[in-house]
Amino acid sequence: MTRIAGMAGNRGRNLLNVADRAPGGAELAVILTNAEDAPVLEAAAERGIPTEVVPREDGESRRDHEERVLEALADYEFDLVCLDGYMRILSGTFLEATPTTLNVHPSLLPAFPGMDAWGDALEAGVSVTGCTVHVVTDATDDDGEVVESEVDAGPIVTQEPVPIYEGDDADDLKERVLYEGEFRAYPRAVKWFAEDAVDVDLEASEAESASDSRAGSEATRKTGEVTVEADDADEEGGLPTRRLVSDDRYDTLRYGENPHQDAAVYIDNTCEEASVVHADQLNEGAKALSYNNYNDADGALNLIKEFDEPAAAVIKHTNPAGCATADSLSEAYERALSTDPMSAFGGIVALNRECDAATAEQVIDSFKEVVVAPGYTDDALEVLFEKDNLRVLDVGEIGESSERFTEKPIVGGRLVQERDLQSISVDDLEVVTDREPTAEQLETMVFAWQTLKHVKSNGILFAKGTETVGVGMGQVSRVDAVRLAAMKADEHAEGKDAEGAVMASDAFFPFPDGIEEAAKAGIEAVVQPGGSVNDDDVVAAADDHDIAMAFTGQRSFRHD
Repeated sequence: MTRIAGMAGNRGRNLLNVADRAPGGAELAVILTNAEDAPVLEAAAERGIPTEVVPREDGESRRDHEERVLEALADYEFDLVCLDGYMRILSGTFLEATPTTLNVHPSLLPAFPGMDAWGDALEAGVSVTGCTVHVVTDATDDDGEVVESEVDAGPIVTQEPVPIYEGDDADDLKERVLYEGEFRAYPRAVKWFAEDAVDVDLEASEAESASDSRAGSEATRKTGEVTVEADDADEEGGLPTRRLVSDDRYDTLRYGENPHQDAAVYIDNTCEEASVVHADQLNEGAKALSYNNYNDADGALNLIKEFDEPAAAVIKHTNPAGCATADSLSEAYERALSTDPMSAFGGIVALNRECDAATAEQVIDSFKEVVVAPGYTDDALEVLFEKDNLRVLDVGEIGESSERFTEKPIVGGRLVQERDLQSISVDDLEVVTDREPTAEQLETMVFAWQTLKHVKSNGILFAKGTETVGVGMGQVSRVDAVRLAAMKADEHAEGKDAEGAVMASDAFFPFPDGIEEAAKAGIEAVVQPGGSVNDDDVVAAADDHDIAMAFTGQRSFRHD
């Protein structure tokens, strides 16, 4: 366990934050201050942290004071020293007698190294500042006098950027740097030290500068380097220890999911994959995209990226109302729409081919919010522009997927995962029933599985050929999802029904009751992950109803 000697001059909020969070299991062994009335003393006592007060006496030299500080700390065991507003420049007298000493400075060093980093940042007119956790090095000369150029010049351990907003004053910025910067960076640095993931070499840069004639006098000011080996991304599937994301606000939206919620869309200008955010809205007179439009259009675009054949999808509330592939785009759209034309009203259309006039005529036949495609013929645009508020988005060439991760903010943090880019083929399917699926059913299983990935769990999808027949999405019961898909197929679909269809399930069936419901609907083949403790019973139920079944061996949950 790493024990810390904290040194503060006032409230010591960073030290108290570290004490409360115990990053890496570290704990405060003592908090020392040179101010008898420092508020940190009471706060430390409330937490049961021992305290020491060593005020500087009149006429006392820096080194003599540091000797008394060392005497006060002599009775405590500690592995790391953390400064927090300790308004004394430390010399070699202290630093050479103690373990590594860290400090946090309220700017992104080397920018704004002075006492008023917040005001300096505002005066400079920068849009981003932040904080820096660095190793404290000796900033005094042989006589104990401060060398200003050496203050806060120790090797950097970590930094945290913080935005500056219009209208900020020094007090606003000071609080934001503390809570959004220092409260993140300092515990991170402590955790790395507690995990023995940091190597501090105070001689490295000095030796380098001596052998490099180009370095000049500036290089000799460098006092070492820090190597952090805390990133175990390779062992964790490439997920980094620290994830930095910087996006620029692209537009302020009318509102969020509901009118009482403010919203904006931010853009990542480094993204190379076809996306809704980067798409050109071709009918400039139409109203701008809403929060829900962006969300649904993104879901629709991701779905049609699954297919190499001409594909069309209609999305409503991020769920597919219908999806199909065919020899032509217009045929694919017709089949997708016919799955649930009632629910498609007010939906989002996505196409994976250049939209032609024949497809455009079908799109405007009923109310749609947005159409997304990798291009449009002139005739198609003429048709689509007949609808004043149908937003027409050109995403350009769809190409390959380049974005590896998705993330979901949650209160207090965010969940990050790899995108579900799994893709199966007929060869990946394990037939587990007495009845063998036909070749056509096997192809339908593959189509249904790739589409089902985009249905909210619990998700069930009925399909024939390469078109959806019914979709049961977002149910807390898998049996209810089957029933919903059957109802959609028999009551909402036009020109098709569930009889003889293939059913896909995004997770295994825990009991045979889902198969019983599928049999009632007329399902003749099932594709599902498998892996339930009751797989044998589920397979037996399929055999009892002469239903073919294949396992994928992988799940396809989608919860948001």
